[in-house]
Amino acid sequence: MKIASWNVNSLRVRVEHVSDWLKANSPDLLCLQELKMIDDDFPVDHFRELGYHSAFTGQKTYNGVAILSKTPLTNVVTDLPNFEDPMRRYISADVTFGDQDSMRIINVYCPNGQALDSDKFTYKREWFAKLQESMRETLAQHSNTVLVGDFNITPGDIDCHDPKRWSGKIHCSDIERLMLQKLMAEGLFDTYRHFHTEGEKFSWWDYRGAGYRANEGLRIDLILSSSDMLDRAISSDIDETPRKLERPSDHTPVVAQYNQQ
Repeated sequence: MKIASWNVNSLRVRVEHVSDWLKANSPDLLCLQELKMIDDDFPVDHFRELGYHSAFTGQKTYNGVAILSKTPLTNVVTDLPNFEDPMRRYISADVTFGDQDSMRIINVYCPNGQALDSDKFTYKREWFAKLQESMRETLAQHSNTVLVGDFNITPGDIDCHDPKRWSGKIHCSDIERLMLQKLMAEGLFDTYRHFHTEGEKFSWWDYRGAGYRANEGLRIDLILSSSDMLDRAISSDIDETPRKLERPSDHTPVVAQYNQQ
């Protein structure tokens, strides 16, 4: 079973990039962030023709998340539990492949936070606290759980191209990394880092300057597996191919593969 996550930074602009990637890689699940479109505009029929069911929640101009799945999605939730928020940042569903037990997939577009002394950072902290609370309940109910998305936090210095330059700044601050650690302490594991101990591999590069060509990136897009799912994991990688296209997203897909039972 192949699960992928990709912040596409406008699905309207990059629907063909997504379609081509689906055809070339055939993931069982592809979770998208930053749709930047209302629900009525989501290309359900287009993805159905490619063999994918869709669940999504969007809004105009900002945010928006979706799950594309080769098999039907059930028990879909489109709001972060117990948190009133008009921003479309959370979606979860049950999915079953073959004869295996159902799995809970959660896709998030976590707040950026802007700066550590901003109101937006207060919102980020509150949002993460509620996500942690929600994941505690989810993991208690579903041993097969995978949480994916754009977390807007680097797990550690190894996930940043220049730790000294980014030290104490948004995405790389100690307080943000503690927020992520507390979330993972509920029973989640960084699937990519489970297979790769080396650095210099990132999932986001700034459009400004020669960010991608110089590999001045951050690894902020993660696939977090429950213990049972980590036991099934056989690989995890970052696919830079779409970042090399014309008019690319500033993010690129992250992928994990699991054995089915």
